[in-house]
Amino acid sequence: MYTPAAFRQDDLATLHQQIRATRLPTLVSHGTQGLLASHLPLLLEADEGPYGKLYGHFANISPSWYAAKAEHGKVVPTWNYISVQAHGRAEVFDDAERLLQLVSRLSALHEAERPQPWAVSDAPRDYIDSMLRAIVGFALPIERLEGKWKLVQNRRQADQAGVREGLAASLDPRDRELAAKINNQHLAKEAP
Repeated sequence: MYTPAAFRQDDLATLHQQIRATRLPTLVSHGTQGLLASHLPLLLEADEGPYGKLYGHFANISPSWYAAKAEHGKVVPTWNYISVQAHGRAEVFDDAERLLQLVSRLSALHEAERPQPWAVSDAPRDYIDSMLRAIVGFALPIERLEGKWKLVQNRRQADQAGVREGLAASLDPRDRELAAKINNQHLAKEAP
């Protein structure tokens, strides 16, 4: 990861705190099929090694929300999430005009919801020019897209409803947002 000195964070406790706060990290591995990103829960053991050690397993929502738990108890935790991965070979560019157009469009997109959105034109042009000389742009022609909507489709409708209700009752807005995406039009028919 490219990390300019001004953005570098070396405080181990702060880094560990962020790791613990990240609910569903992405593990990137390299194998025979190239790079593979897997979304999975991890456990940080801060006292193991100089920087700690992460533990996890592949293939984790609370089984207490499944109706099947009360019926037969044959349930385990699992995560529900939405992920899109774009694959391709990045093209880099440093043309000032192209960079200006890029940062202007990015700023407009990410500032749009603010009461007083900032625009590149708000800053002095010579300052923007100096900032543009400090960056490199990239374009990633998408060669392959992979989408994964893991939203309890493999569970019975009663379990789907339990997960949807459990997430909807959460204080975490990310859980409530996910609950809204769990609906019958995106879910498979009644699972066995």
